[in-house]
Amino acid sequence: MTSTGTSSSTGNSTGIRLHAPSPGWSLTADVVVVGSGVAGLTAALRCEAAGLDTVVVTKARLDDGSTRWAQGGIAAALGEGDTPEQHLEDTLVAGAGLCDEEAVRILVTEGPDAVRRLIGTGAHFDESERGGLALTREGGHHRRRIAHAGGDATGAEISRALVEAVRARGLRTVENALVLDLLTDAEGRTAGVTLHVMGEGQHDGVGAVHAPAVVLATGGMGQVFSATTNPSVSTGDGVALALRAGAEVSDLEFVQFHPTVLFLGAGAEGQQPLVSEAVRGEGAHLVDAGGTRFMVGQHELAELAPRDIVAKGITRRMQEQGAEHMFLDARHFGADMWERRFPTILAACRAHGIDPVTEPIPVAPAAHYASGGVRTDRHGRTTVPGLYACGEVACTGVHGANRLASNSLLEGLVYAERIAADIAAGRAAEGADGPLTRVPVPAPAPEPGRPGHPLLPPEARLALQRIMTEGAGVLRSAASLRAAAERLERLRTGALAAFDEHGKTAEPGVDTWEATNLLCVARALVAAALLREETRGCHWREDHAERDDDAWRRHVVVTLTPGRTLAIRTTDTADFPPTLGPARAAAGSPVTTEPQEQ
Repeated sequence: MTSTGTSSSTGNSTGIRLHAPSPGWSLTADVVVVGSGVAGLTAALRCEAAGLDTVVVTKARLDDGSTRWAQGGIAAALGEGDTPEQHLEDTLVAGAGLCDEEAVRILVTEGPDAVRRLIGTGAHFDESERGGLALTREGGHHRRRIAHAGGDATGAEISRALVEAVRARGLRTVENALVLDLLTDAEGRTAGVTLHVMGEGQHDGVGAVHAPAVVLATGGMGQVFSATTNPSVSTGDGVALALRAGAEVSDLEFVQFHPTVLFLGAGAEGQQPLVSEAVRGEGAHLVDAGGTRFMVGQHELAELAPRDIVAKGITRRMQEQGAEHMFLDARHFGADMWERRFPTILAACRAHGIDPVTEPIPVAPAAHYASGGVRTDRHGRTTVPGLYACGEVACTGVHGANRLASNSLLEGLVYAERIAADIAAGRAAEGADGPLTRVPVPAPAPEPGRPGHPLLPPEARLALQRIMTEGAGVLRSAASLRAAAERLERLRTGALAAFDEHGKTAEPGVDTWEATNLLCVARALVAAALLREETRGCHWREDHAERDDDAWRRHVVVTLTPGRTLAIRTTDTADFPPTLGPARAAAGSPVTTEPQEQ
């Protein structure tokens, strides 16, 4: 079995690739967009509208990513009396001092028109009785600015509209395709991706899409934990690909745990039903088993405090009382409101034997959203030329240490549009007669004893998720994180030893590629969380309970070296340095820690 993926010895590339068969088929395009959520499809539609030959690659069906699971809505200053400046202030507060203010300003000023363009694409949002958009509140927002659709089915409606637009415009799509690695040319610039198509169809097995621009919109990495609101496809594939390609990732320690996820039992694993923050926005109360509202007095917004504060409040109360969950009480809504405003949540609760019309809903925090990811500039450009990222896979600087509720769909819209504009401008500058693609250079021969990245067996995924939940979940400490790092290291060395001693690695396939990607992301996350010795936003260190602006109002940046070690540094300020050019190499403060082999 040979390794696939092409990289050069120049530029940022590490030369590390997943162990996989060589590509057996290929496509050529101007742009390949990997992912079909709000960010990916928006980028693809805008690229196509700019005259760029665009291919969309997605891991499942076009409508099967995280976007369709979004319940609450999309935040923008669309209501009477609301302004982008107020939206900016709420975002900065939630971000706990780590937002890139200019990136947030772009989001909130360009956001309202981006939402209007989404409506123009065909998305239908709920309207008030007086006409105009019906707007609600969620945690951290001081005004009603959350537009929603179908009550609590906003993501499904946005996904429907964008998928229909993609199909109506005849964009080329490759569904059921897991992206593997980035292709680069002799100068280290992006030249496309390798991917594996699952099942039979026009394309099958490992292939390649050759394109000078690649847009990662692969979503999150929630499956790195045992319990998450993310779908099963959210295995951190984009972040892992970017690390192997030599790109910088940032702020991986800031994983947002949604405070109110339907509690299905202490042993529940995999995707869990979300109980949207909008339920609290409409007046539901968090209570303990005795009916006491424990968030009152902890924050001026009580149950509508930013998510990190609510998740911590729930976790503290659970610890104090030795309880496995708390309750969300919305019985006062009545049946009519539940059926009209939150039909999806109502159905999910009843499917699990809970009727929120007549009883409180058992809830507990679960992994929900990655505020960090592949580091980008304000045009979505990563530190690898030609590689872009948007949506949850990206770290634009907007979310800081804790995402403000319902900013994620907006960020996907705004930065996807900016990426498309940047690619189109670059194509225009090259001229119409320029090459459509850059020619990938041959893959270098593997070093002795160094195959394409050895693959983990499928059963390692469950073990990895439990390691991360126990050691790097809502509550963290140096001891728990070191234990997690050691256990992850044993998984990695086991895979390497199997190859070194017997020349064997797990059989290439979706399960083993996903498990290997999860390990790559988990190790980077734990390393960043161990380094950040403070509590900030959704990063909660029991052994460093206070926020430390003097030492830690900066970002943690992780890269993977050709020697398979994790290199970690911090930026000098809360603003991101440029992603390209000499300024990047000189930016930031080095961290003198023992290198961690990847």
